[in-house]
Amino acid sequence: MTEMFLVHSPGPYTTVQDNGRFGYVHMGVPVSGALDEFAYTCANLLVGNTENRPALEITFTGPHLEAMGDADIALTGADMDFTINGEAAGQWRTIRVKQGDSLHINPAHTGCRSYLAVTGGILVPEVMGSCSTYVSGKIGGISGRAIRTDDMLARGEGEPLKKSRQMPWFPLYAPDIHVRAVPGPQEEYFRQGMDIFFSEPYTVTDKANRMGYRLEGPEVFREAGAPQSIISEPSIHGNVQVPPDGRPIVLMAEQTVGGYAKIATVITPDLFRIAQARPGDRIRFHRVTLEEAHGMYNQWVTCKKDIHHFLQTEINS
Repeated sequence: MTEMFLVHSPGPYTTVQDNGRFGYVHMGVPVSGALDEFAYTCANLLVGNTENRPALEITFTGPHLEAMGDADIALTGADMDFTINGEAAGQWRTIRVKQGDSLHINPAHTGCRSYLAVTGGILVPEVMGSCSTYVSGKIGGISGRAIRTDDMLARGEGEPLKKSRQMPWFPLYAPDIHVRAVPGPQEEYFRQGMDIFFSEPYTVTDKANRMGYRLEGPEVFREAGAPQSIISEPSIHGNVQVPPDGRPIVLMAEQTVGGYAKIATVITPDLFRIAQARPGDRIRFHRVTLEEAHGMYNQWVTCKKDIHHFLQTEINS
């Protein structure tokens, strides 16, 4: 074990996450994992890790950490002022830290979540095949909780890179968010409400977390005779539920079942946009067919492969 970071201040909600815990939803254990898969994956690739090594997911504002050894780090995701020993440090690139360095990750200007990866990944035990923290279930990460002051974070095995890496481009997180969604699976409940849902903006409320995002905006009407709720059924990340008040809820990675009808499902390539939304941001949903969604997903996979290849070949020095 290699001690890597001493936590002087943890930030409001900083957890260890990897790419998720699969195969246990039927037992009520959600997938969890990094909400912004793209930023998380890039952070790992920038320090030479495989794509699924555990990293820190930082919400709104980050921790103050002291480096206990030498390693490469990368901070991606939300635009957070990031300093090392009081000097500005860049995001979306490899940075070498040395023993005794002081890292401060300050409040986000845009976006909501950032990801801090380190050579070898954050070292925590696997639980059900994943290191991801599920706080409500008290499993994964560091004793199933967010990090705390005086925690000592270790890293896995790995050597610093011979060349630094830098992303050729990265997302910008604007307060006006556009996401694509496939109608359903209960779209027949909302034939009239569907037009409202896909034409009007919705505002992110302060009831937004890793389980779901409650939105405020025009009421989505049900068809006459449509039930207020359904028999609880499995849900997936990106499902948009409509409770009796007609205000949509976008389900995130820590939800397994739901008893409200679902008007639409956000496509996988756009889930990171929801993950980076802040209270007060506005979201517009755009209707796509299932076939169009498959095509967009294939483009997304190709894009990620291209970035992986770019970073792995160390074109950028």
